[in-house]
Amino acid sequence: MVMDERKPIFLNPGEGRRYAMGHIGAVFKADRAETANGYSISEWWLEPHTRGPGAHHHDEDDVFFVIEGTMSFLLGDDWRDAPKGSFVLAPGGVQHDFENRSGARAGVLNLSFPGGFEQHMPAIVDWFAAHPPGDTRG
Repeated sequence: MVMDERKPIFLNPGEGRRYAMGHIGAVFKADRAETANGYSISEWWLEPHTRGPGAHHHDEDDVFFVIEGTMSFLLGDDWRDAPKGSFVLAPGGVQHDFENRSGARAGVLNLSFPGGFEQHMPAIVDWFAAHPPGDTRG
């Protein structure tokens, strides 16, 4: 029998690997070796009236659970407002986006299946530095 070499993880609120992107912040909780490359788990926080990454798609499934405020999601061609407690699944290949159209900070817990998404974070941070997130009001 092969024993799993992974160690348990316990993080207090706010702990994890942080990525700052202007009015957007991500905190990665577990990925890569910690999940045997099976998935990545992160929190994404958007300040009030902040656009997200823009409509995009990728091979990985994206699962979102709104943990604070109201986040708006694009799934295919339709935008939907998702208040705290909402669950959203964007299957691999489906165009999606998220933004905070409200006047209060909003956050989502994101699970990406399979793992590997986190390797793109340095390039994503650089992209947001060159293209700061826009304001949803204008």
